[in-house]
Amino acid sequence: MTNEAALLQQQLENFRVDFHRLRSEISTVIVGQTDILDDTLIALIAGGHVLLEGVPGLGKTLTVRTLASALQLDFRRIQFTPDLMPADLIGTQVLAETTDGRRVFDFQKGPLFTNILLADEINRATPKTQSALLESMQEHSVTVAGATHRLAEPFFVMATQNPLEMEGTYPLPEAQLDRFFVKLLVRYPRPEDLETILDRTTGTAQPTAAPVLCGTRIQEMSALARTIPIAKEVQRHAIALVTATHPEQQSATQTARRYIRYGASPRGLQALILGAKIRAILDGRCHVATADLHQMALPVLRHRIILNFEGQAEGVSTDDVIQRILGQLSDSSSAGIR
Repeated sequence: MTNEAALLQQQLENFRVDFHRLRSEISTVIVGQTDILDDTLIALIAGGHVLLEGVPGLGKTLTVRTLASALQLDFRRIQFTPDLMPADLIGTQVLAETTDGRRVFDFQKGPLFTNILLADEINRATPKTQSALLESMQEHSVTVAGATHRLAEPFFVMATQNPLEMEGTYPLPEAQLDRFFVKLLVRYPRPEDLETILDRTTGTAQPTAAPVLCGTRIQEMSALARTIPIAKEVQRHAIALVTATHPEQQSATQTARRYIRYGASPRGLQALILGAKIRAILDGRCHVATADLHQMALPVLRHRIILNFEGQAEGVSTDDVIQRILGQLSDSSSAGIR
């Protein structure tokens, strides 16, 4: 083994160790939800953002608070409400007086200027305020009065939302949904997890997470993940998967033509590849397999697919559609169909 190969193996091992250290520390507070924690950390390392959906009381806010505690990063929380304005999020220009008596406009930064931002119940704010996050999530900067202000790195948005059918909520704009690396569905805890939750939260001792990693280490892990190679065959499989969600494409599956109005974007394909690269590292490999792509398909694609009228009328979910497409692609590959 060459020195370069040995160095890479050591870096990958350190990646796995640090990932599991971080997840283990968060698990001292958060009970269960292993898949949620894994996908959240994958999105963080990939430089993306996370949308958590679930009814109130399932620990969505506690999850991101605990993540911030386990990382030595600045953390702020914004409670989204119908009367929240974009300036309350980004900041605003205020008229200030200098020491020599002149009046100048000074930019007062809003809570958006942080490393980890918890956008709590994001779908309770109006679309205008929701859209104020668009530039910051994609460009890691905000523009106010013609001046661009850079955000600190790393910058990670973790938004929580209640199901759209609940009263007092607004659907997120499609352009903003596409900025989220993954959308994760928080399920109700199992009975055995509820017992552990009660033991941890109704006694005298309250568990807390200690800092185990810093922002610089997260950026190093992100850079390492991007170096993982992906074979052209596996990359073409990822392209076929995303293309299969577009009903107007010749390669679209029967399920897509029947239920989908709009398919996943190229940004979804990028997220699929980056997530698969991190999954490969965690599985002890330095190359991406199709199984890694399939493992990331639901969280990456579920919020990037818009169902048509028939899909909504029949009550199918985007998860159902993605699972059917994965099955149809696997059947086609087995039959030697390209």
